[in-house]
Amino acid sequence: MKKDKIQEEQQDIELSLETGEEQGGEKESPAEEALKETIKKIKETASEEDPRPSQQVNLRTILGGDILTAEMVRSHIWLFILIVAFTIVYVAFRYQCQQDMQAIDRLETQLKDAKNKALAASSTLTEKCRESHVLEILRQNKDSLLHIADKPPYIISIPE
Repeated sequence: MKKDKIQEEQQDIELSLETGEEQGGEKESPAEEALKETIKKIKETASEEDPRPSQQVNLRTILGGDILTAEMVRSHIWLFILIVAFTIVYVAFRYQCQQDMQAIDRLETQLKDAKNKALAASSTLTEKCRESHVLEILRQNKDSLLHIADKPPYIISIPE
């Protein structure tokens, strides 16, 4: 649409310049000469193709969003997919690692509690199994048939 308008304006200017020269037959004014030179320069530089964006990557292209042109995205789509997949895997493994560390801490706490209970039970059992404690209990229970021996044990020797 714009190209058509520009071409029409150029044709109108060229037509008016050509007819102005033929009618007057005089030398052109400096303004007309400058206009012709400008038209020539426009014709030389104008093209139907869009200019390709520069391949330079700098802060301005990144912040401006020019780096995400369709051509660049299409050519590197698999790289983007790979980066996203690795990011998802990284986050998932980190989350799983944190969950495992919390479970390990919880189990270590339970292990310490169990060791303390076992140690307490072992010390209680050791205290109750002492000879003095057993004798004290036997003295308290007069109904028991067990008593302390008054005589030392006999040594029986068997000849071979």
